[in-house]
Amino acid sequence: MKLPRRLALALLASTVVEGCGFKLRTSQPLPFATIAVTPEKAGGVAGDMARYLGDRVRPVAPGAGGEPPQVILDILQEAREKLVVGVNASGQVREYELRMRINFRLRSPKGDELIAPSVIEQHRSISFNESAVLAKEAEEVLLYRDMQADIVQQLLRRLAAAKMPNAATVTVPAPE
Repeated sequence: MKLPRRLALALLASTVVEGCGFKLRTSQPLPFATIAVTPEKAGGVAGDMARYLGDRVRPVAPGAGGEPPQVILDILQEAREKLVVGVNASGQVREYELRMRINFRLRSPKGDELIAPSVIEQHRSISFNESAVLAKEAEEVLLYRDMQADIVQQLLRRLAAAKMPNAATVTVPAPE
């Protein structure tokens, strides 16, 4: 029986991809069951982390009879910058560099540091054309959103690597 050419190519491609170590994103094992993300009402990375972790997120100060979270993730600072990196002969901007940086730490409710204050930073370059200002503004928004998603993923990997005293590992499903 002769295989169709497309099927043979698909089998070959899957073998090559599997052989190079490619693996689909799986669930992220975290060494804690509950977490508080501060600042609680903020947008950006703190909001994305709270949405991603879902029902694991608890308020820092639990109500009467509530249990405190096992760990507290403090987003100490979130900054966005736009720097000029290229100009033409007449001094008009031709290229920008977008930067996004967060400072964070992970601590126990008692104040013990599990991850010392750390920085995660992302950079993207964007060309500029004054005849397509609206399109470039939309592209800038998309690039910042992409950087924020990358930062959240890096932060989750760092949380998964945190060393927790006397804690069982809990699995968080992969984002969709």
